[in-house]
Amino acid sequence: MALRATVCKVDLQIADMERNYFHEHALTIARHPSETDERMMVRVLAFSIHADEQLVFGKGLSDEDEPDLWRKDLTGSIKLWIDVGQPDEKRMRRACGRADQVYVYAYGGQGTDLWWRKVAPDVARCANLTVVQLPLVACREMAQQAERNMQLNCTIQEGQLWLANAQSSVLVEPVILKAAEAGR
Repeated sequence: MALRATVCKVDLQIADMERNYFHEHALTIARHPSETDERMMVRVLAFSIHADEQLVFGKGLSDEDEPDLWRKDLTGSIKLWIDVGQPDEKRMRRACGRADQVYVYAYGGQGTDLWWRKVAPDVARCANLTVVQLPLVACREMAQQAERNMQLNCTIQEGQLWLANAQSSVLVEPVILKAAEAGR
């Protein structure tokens, strides 16, 4: 018998000073049986960074043809594709061909450095790709905030993100490994 996804509920309040975006989102996240707390919380963080009313969670680990998060327009065109983890260069190139903007949020410490050295030359020409590395310590601290029902606050200002619940606050300082070309 196959294991089923765990449903997690997140009441997320976002104060993004850089985009002047202040909203509350009630999120329902289907957590794949093989997904770690760390990966789920990175998905929540990625949602916070790009939040808007059309951004939705994809099937992620359950379907390789869908990203972890995406935003489509009314015609079904993919405007934004977001993956978390360390996807291979083929997946990133395919995403860049399907979406206007592609973001990868990589995490995992030294493993991320090795992964990036391997795939960077193969995706260097992907003009609409942005790759962001998240600090290992911050991701582990976010994982400790994971629960089936969460109330989180995310504040974004001057390139820093604070993810907080009633017990703790985590500072996340993302590092841009590759930025999309201007105008993309």
